[in-house]
Amino acid sequence: MNTIPHWINGSPTPGSATTSQPVFNPATGQEQAQVVLGGTADVDTAVAAAFKAFETWSDSSLTQRTQVMFAFRQLLVEHEEELGRIISAEHGKTVDDARGEIIRGREVVEYACGLGDVLKGSFSDQVSRGIDVHNFRQPLGVVAGITPFNFPAMVPLWMHPIAIATGNTFILKPSERDPSAANFVAELYRRAGLPDGVFNVVHGGKDAVDAILTHPGIEAVSFVGSTPIAKYVHEQATSHGKRVQALGGAKNHAVVLPDADLEFAANHITAGAYGSAGERCMAVSVAVAVGEAADGLVEVLTSKAREITVGPGNAPGTDMGPLVTKAAQERVENAVATAAAQGATVVVDGRGLKVDGHEDGFFTGPSLLDHVTTEMDAYKEELFGPVLAVIRAESLDEAIYLINANPYGNGTALFTASGEAARRFQRNVKVGMIGVNVPVPVPMSYYSFGGWKDSLIGDNPIHGPEGIRFYTRPKVVTTRWPQQAQPSTAGFNFPTSN
Repeated sequence: MNTIPHWINGSPTPGSATTSQPVFNPATGQEQAQVVLGGTADVDTAVAAAFKAFETWSDSSLTQRTQVMFAFRQLLVEHEEELGRIISAEHGKTVDDARGEIIRGREVVEYACGLGDVLKGSFSDQVSRGIDVHNFRQPLGVVAGITPFNFPAMVPLWMHPIAIATGNTFILKPSERDPSAANFVAELYRRAGLPDGVFNVVHGGKDAVDAILTHPGIEAVSFVGSTPIAKYVHEQATSHGKRVQALGGAKNHAVVLPDADLEFAANHITAGAYGSAGERCMAVSVAVAVGEAADGLVEVLTSKAREITVGPGNAPGTDMGPLVTKAAQERVENAVATAAAQGATVVVDGRGLKVDGHEDGFFTGPSLLDHVTTEMDAYKEELFGPVLAVIRAESLDEAIYLINANPYGNGTALFTASGEAARRFQRNVKVGMIGVNVPVPVPMSYYSFGGWKDSLIGDNPIHGPEGIRFYTRPKVVTTRWPQQAQPSTAGFNFPTSN
């Protein structure tokens, strides 16, 4: 049985861990590895290595850092298929889907390759007689990321390239459900020329998380996961003097107006709802059918959902793989049963699906629920599975009201042919990321990712310009170089008044 170790100070190590837990192949339901579970001692070791590495890495030239990033980016390209298969084997998503997340994560590496322009400070000449002012940004020190199972490559890649390129050293605590991608990325960094100790991986559960949140040597923590844990991370880390990025859960709505192309809308909503088995915070989980669009939309969505091929992530032709664990499978199927009991119409029922040759896998098929109301659990809870709920609304204003009344505000989409409706929608919805005829509006790496309300705890979005600001702090320098032969005396007024 393969045991997955930590990666600390440039090499794999079992650390001080005395316990481990199984890592499953979701397509077969079988245990395929054990991952070590670290705690306080392993976090201490990683922080010590990262702190020592920071002394030289923070003093390295911007050219050296970007050269490492260019090399790392090329290695991600060369090993995309291999990393995609590693992700598929532990998460369950299709290899193509895994490759897609690697590509989106690589975009942040490419953004980090261009930080020379982004990190330029500013200079003001002669703000007062003989006095100039300039500013620049410096790294924080040792920073950490705590990341979820659903994007074991992409979400960490939203963090560590920017942190490292700006001169910080990084400790990653990935999900223990699919830990191998983190170690693979660590090896790529090593091959790219990153010095030992700059990037470290500590595996573990709550003990490792708590050690990171409270460690005095860690300056900042980035987190992506559920809203309750995001609130916990934010509270604990800020109370220990750290900066925090804490991105939580979501309940993303896609609104379809009567003037929309229903075939186009249904195609994209189907992909947004069932892609990656719905295990993503930007998944479309609610379709709001407005007015006369409702019956036609449900008809087309039904046809699309039934066309989805469910199977192992590495099998050709598979559209949707299994859920990540048996518990996740049971939770999603119980949610469909609860929705039916509460009065929803189960138009497409994905429960009880068995895949030939993989009868013990954690599979469930796409489920489509119609006539869902805001009081039902299927609407109120983040199901994190392949379940799409359809709510019917009379008008765009009612749809906007529904979205704004929801406690989450991560992403939303509108399908329409009306520019006026689109403009009204994007100005009035209380959501951080909006798509117009785009179902999953994840911004490019040079913009920042982050929702509103319970989808973002605190006020620090991730990657893009906000990521630069998060991992650095500014210095402002005021200078005077008086002529040696010119006498000067100290003044008791503000120098700009001279």
